[in-house]
Amino acid sequence: MKYSPNNPILLTSSLHVDEARKAIAQLVNELIAESNAIGDASDTEIVSLDQAINRILAEDLLSPIDVPAADNSAMDGYAFDGKCLGTQSATVSLKMIGTAFAGKPYEGKINPGECLKIMTGAVMPAGCDTVIPQEFTSDQTDTHIEFPQNQLKPGENRRLRGEDLQQGKPAIRAGRLLRPSDLGLAASLGIASLKVKRKLKVAILSSGDELRSLGQTLDAGSIYDSNRHSLTGLLNRLNLEIIDCGIVRDDPTSLKNAFIDAATKADVLISSGGVSVGEADFTKQIMQELGDVGFWKIAMRPGRPMAFGVFKPIAGKSPARKTLFFGLPGNPVAVMVTFYQFVRSALLQLNGANQTEPPIIQAISEAPIRKKPGRTEFQRAILGRNTDGRPTVRLTGSQGAGILRSMSEANCFVILAHDQGNIVAGDWVDVALFDGLL
Repeated sequence: MKYSPNNPILLTSSLHVDEARKAIAQLVNELIAESNAIGDASDTEIVSLDQAINRILAEDLLSPIDVPAADNSAMDGYAFDGKCLGTQSATVSLKMIGTAFAGKPYEGKINPGECLKIMTGAVMPAGCDTVIPQEFTSDQTDTHIEFPQNQLKPGENRRLRGEDLQQGKPAIRAGRLLRPSDLGLAASLGIASLKVKRKLKVAILSSGDELRSLGQTLDAGSIYDSNRHSLTGLLNRLNLEIIDCGIVRDDPTSLKNAFIDAATKADVLISSGGVSVGEADFTKQIMQELGDVGFWKIAMRPGRPMAFGVFKPIAGKSPARKTLFFGLPGNPVAVMVTFYQFVRSALLQLNGANQTEPPIIQAISEAPIRKKPGRTEFQRAILGRNTDGRPTVRLTGSQGAGILRSMSEANCFVILAHDQGNIVAGDWVDVALFDGLL
C-alpha cells in the first residue's frame, strides 16, 4: 500500500522523530520510483571536477588505470632482492650500485648482493622486491650498506601494482556526495569530468503578515524574515538550485497561487510559517486541493508542528512530476532544526545519494541538562575538549525556539532521545556537528 501523509495511523498522536523520518523516506522512495518510470535523460549531466563539489555521482567511476601503475617503494631507503635475507650472517651487507628516483625508473640490472638507493614512490627495479628504510641501516657509505638481519622480512615496504585500485574497478561508487578528496582521487586517475545527478530545484517561501524583507521599514509588530536566508544557506551547502519565492501574505488566494507557482518550477517546495494549529486551517484546505499533505505534531523540541506531503503534477510542469512539500514551523531555530532532521536527508535521498544521515558522535556533558521523557530534544551547544583530550559539550544558554543567536553561537546539536530523562554533568550524550551541514 502506498504511503499517504494523511494516514490516520500516523496522526492519532504525536509522531516520534524516527517514525517521521521513516514515513518521509518511504514517500521519497515512491517519488523516486515514479521518476525512474518517466525515464527522463535530463536527470544527469556532465560537469568538470571544479563544478562537482557536493554533487551526487550518477554512475560508478571506474578506474582507467592500475593504482599504483607499477610496484614501487613505500619509503626512502634501499631496494634489493629479499631472497638474501636469512642466507647471510647476523648482519646483511649489500653493494650499492645506483639510485632510483620517483618519476625516473632505474634501467639497469640488480644482481644478488647488490642494492639500489630508492626514493618513496620510485618504481621498483627488476630483481628487487624489498626496501630497507634508510634509518634502519647500521652502516652506509657511497658504495655499501649494512643492516641487522632481523630488521625486516622479504617483500616489506613495497607497494604492489594495483594495490589501491585495479583498472576497471570502481574508484567511487554512484550515489556519493562528492567531497574534495573525491575530486582529488578523480584527478589522480586523469579524469577531468564526472557524470552527476541534476541539481534538484528547491523553491522556498515564508508566510506571514508580520514578515518584512530586508531593506523594508519595520512597522509595529513586524519582523524581518530570517528563515529564507537560513534556508538559502542550508540549501547552498548541498549545492542545489534555489528558487526564492519571497514572502506570502496570510490569505488563501495569495498562498494557493504562490504554492502553484512554486510547484510548477520546483522539485521540492519548502515553506516556513502557517503550520501550527491556530494558523493552518485555510492552509489545510489549500493542501487538500493541491495534493496529499498531512499536518503532523512531532514529539520533538523545537519544531513540533510540520506539514509534509506531495502536490499533484501541475499543468505546465515538464516532466509532469509531483512536487515534494515541507511546511516548516515559523520560529527561526525550529526551521533549522526540522530542516536538519528531516528535509536535508530527504533532499539527498531524492537526489540519489547513498548516504543521507549526518554522523553522530558522543561527548561528555559539562553541566546538567533538564529533559522530560516523551520527546526528542535538539539542544544547541558548543563542542570542545577537556584537559584529557576527551570531547566535551556545553549548551549555548537559553534554548527558546525563537533565539537565533543560540544557533549562531553553536557548532553542534546535543540530541536527547525520546525516552531519555535529565542529564547529569559527566554523562555521555549524542552530538551532531554542524560543520559541513549547516
